[in-house]
Amino acid sequence: MQQHLFIGGEWKAASSYTTLKSPYSGEIIAEVAEATAEDAKAAIQAASDARSEMRTMPAHQRSAILEKLADLLEERREDAARIIAREASKPWKAALAEVDRTVQTYKFAAEEAKRIHGETIPLDAAPGGEGRMAYTLKEPVGVVGAITPFNFPLNLVAHKVGPALAAGNTVVLKPAEQTPLSAYLIAELLEQAGLPAGALNVISGDGKTIGDVLVTDPRVSYITFTGSPAVGTEIRSKAGLKRVTLELGSNAAVIIDRDTDVDAVIDRCVSGAFANQGQVCISVQRIYVVDELYDTFVSRFIEATQRLKIGDPLEPDTDVSALISAKDVERVREWLEEAVQAGARIALGGQAKGGILEPTVLLNVDPTSKVSCREVFAPLVLIHSVSSIDEAVNHVNDSIYGLQAGIYTRNITTALDAADKLEVGGVMINDIPSFRVDHMPYGGVKQSGTGREGVKYAMEEMLETKLIVIKR
Repeated sequence: MQQHLFIGGEWKAASSYTTLKSPYSGEIIAEVAEATAEDAKAAIQAASDARSEMRTMPAHQRSAILEKLADLLEERREDAARIIAREASKPWKAALAEVDRTVQTYKFAAEEAKRIHGETIPLDAAPGGEGRMAYTLKEPVGVVGAITPFNFPLNLVAHKVGPALAAGNTVVLKPAEQTPLSAYLIAELLEQAGLPAGALNVISGDGKTIGDVLVTDPRVSYITFTGSPAVGTEIRSKAGLKRVTLELGSNAAVIIDRDTDVDAVIDRCVSGAFANQGQVCISVQRIYVVDELYDTFVSRFIEATQRLKIGDPLEPDTDVSALISAKDVERVREWLEEAVQAGARIALGGQAKGGILEPTVLLNVDPTSKVSCREVFAPLVLIHSVSSIDEAVNHVNDSIYGLQAGIYTRNITTALDAADKLEVGGVMINDIPSFRVDHMPYGGVKQSGTGREGVKYAMEEMLETKLIVIKR
């Protein structure tokens, strides 16, 4: 299979192609186009040319296109899941769940396309404002540059493309190099759904080459990026006066209070730690358990983790498969070795076979170790003992990141106090930090990024406010 670029409503051959292989099996999946800087500029021009048509398109028509996209994707559910499982090694049941969430995300976008509105302003509240009326309009920002990661190659595209189109913008989408096929599928389905040519352009290839063009081209009004803090910082420094939304790193934590029913929460915590091989921004990386429950929690957690099935992502009962690259396996092994040398104990796992890293449980980890203070993005979790909830909150906050955190407790005062003190963008009470539905505001503080996703909230970033004043 040869995958071409999608520019201006046409599938265009590239000057070069790269071989895309399965992270699990190493089999060749496709030959994927490598966009040049000139290709990126052509995509931006196509998006710019389509601005007028999208800007003036009635809201009900934008909504209908997105609704049709959701229906088409639902029809192609298993095809889409297979693409995700092959290019990202996401286990089959998780890939199906991602497709279902993506359908829901586009449905939310279709609904929100009809809810864009301004407000009236009483100008006579200020001296000199008498005899005037005012109202605001919401207008699309123009061309949106969207840069997406590998870990949710279908749904995180939806969180950028859906709100952008719902708001009447046009898009140049640059998917992750390992997972471009999911994005090209959406381009195909939107073409079928009746989206105007040029409203969505998809260009795959080197992130630096394409990203620099998107970030610096004056025709692009807004950048939405999900990825590493280092790249996010670089984007922000080059973007100038462009609006920028950045969803960056995390090392999410959950707190287990002394009144928690351990058996009731273990499976949820294990799922949060190891789903998609831990390659989730809000994966459970750190667990803080009060002293009285610590030994029981660790024992139950290990037992539940041992029940996970490791293997082929296309097998329906697989829970954990390969990491996205051999380089990532090696990186995590190095971080593990550093932690062990600093006194950590591997209670379970720690071994790698091919591209698969066993689900790993670490105890007694030095908080300055990379596995504790940086984003692991792997099936690895640390479990710590604490004497109080306040101590746990302090540990959670002792991080350069602040995306989401969770706390299990039956005491509402404890829960609300922790929610007030935790330095994160979202607090999940009686749940893990990995909880997300697609219409809630989602984003972080500190080096976890700026701005918010969630369809309605992303659209707010993608709309300009225009003031109209009428003098009688």
